[in-house]
Amino acid sequence: MVGSFSVGVMANRFGRRRSMFLVNSLAVIGGVLMGLATICSSYEMVIAGRLVIGLFCGLFTGLTPMYVGEVSPTPLRGAFGTLHQLGVVVGILIAQIFGLEFLLGSEKLWPLLLALTVVPAVLQCILLPFCPESPRFLLINLKQEEQARKALVRLRGCENVSKDMQEMKEESAKMAMEKKVTIPELFRSAAYRQPLLIAVMLQLSQQLSGINAVFYYSTGIFESAGVQKPIYATIGAGIVNVLFTVVSLFLVEKAGRRTLHLLGLSGMAVSALLMTISLLLKNYSFMSYVAIMAVMLFVAMFELGPGPIPWFIVAELFSQGPRPAAMAVAGCCNWTANFLVGMSFPKLVELCGPWVFLIFTAFLILFFIFTFIKVPETKGKTFDEIAQCFGSAPPPSSSSVEDPPASASTAVTLPVSPVKEKVPLVEAPVAAPPPAAESTPLDDKSNSTVQESL
Repeated sequence: MVGSFSVGVMANRFGRRRSMFLVNSLAVIGGVLMGLATICSSYEMVIAGRLVIGLFCGLFTGLTPMYVGEVSPTPLRGAFGTLHQLGVVVGILIAQIFGLEFLLGSEKLWPLLLALTVVPAVLQCILLPFCPESPRFLLINLKQEEQARKALVRLRGCENVSKDMQEMKEESAKMAMEKKVTIPELFRSAAYRQPLLIAVMLQLSQQLSGINAVFYYSTGIFESAGVQKPIYATIGAGIVNVLFTVVSLFLVEKAGRRTLHLLGLSGMAVSALLMTISLLLKNYSFMSYVAIMAVMLFVAMFELGPGPIPWFIVAELFSQGPRPAAMAVAGCCNWTANFLVGMSFPKLVELCGPWVFLIFTAFLILFFIFTFIKVPETKGKTFDEIAQCFGSAPPPSSSSVEDPPASASTAVTLPVSPVKEKVPLVEAPVAAPPPAAESTPLDDKSNSTVQESL
């Protein structure tokens, strides 16, 4: 929670790539502390290591989607954003497999299992120097146009990056007219209120769906349903987790973010009902299979939409200025909800028994209604076009971004022309040419100016 709230400060101060490089040091420190806990006979080192790893996770779950969203081409932004979630679920599956008792889940080897977090951190530190800094950060934040162009050339694999550069310059021009957005200003500004509400609600829909309750206590759930070897059923859920994240990777740019999120929420609600029924009727032997199927379906529907989409759609909803602050707020809400679900679920099970999943079903229905009414589709849209959906950018009729391609003089001449509304009459000669005698000197001068600009 604390780490996620610090994302904006680090991203603006050190940049996206350098921040990720620095944050990896926390993973190394945390892994070493936990790995040496038994050698030093200190349980305090495990606690300290977990605290450091928590700080690392909070920072990285904000920095990574932000960086990926800024370096990705618009048509593939959703697919690249889903890769972040794919990395998370692959890590979960690897941890589940290595956590088996005959591998690293034994009484002697568990510190080594916790220390494995050092491996991906070191690997990323080796590979990050080969990755370019975010072109948007270079151009909009640091005003380094040539460095931004070189970064884009590396990312796109071609020299012609004028379209991306123009889009970023237009966003930079708009940002120059605004002051830097902090977290308090993000809440105070009416322009950011609706996208911020959507970002927070989507993050809550991910955690209050009950997915972490299922993962944290999946072994116990399977035991309650009468499954003989629940640990292997839990690993099976992890495999489904990975497979359907890959499915989402290919669907997100075709079906769209909003559609997949709605489909995932509705599927999870049905799965939660099935889990409730299987736990209520666990005396019937076949209900253990229903429980397994319900958990697998629940996980599959989660990874189809609510798993990957909330992380990268926050970066899409905000322009360069407010984006770091928005990522910090959204990430903090996500981890806070994660903490509350993890802490309260065992107590809720004691109080509600098998009916506990109906609580998550109610949340899922609520989030489905909110998404259906409030969340726009961002597939294939530029950051500026998405901002216009919330009225935080000039409307298309007065913005050069939406006008047909023209020279710079056209963009300047037409708005200040005293006969701006007469510009469409340039097509008039095709239908009915006006007599030359009726032209006034002012009209002749305006037409001449327009023709020269075009």
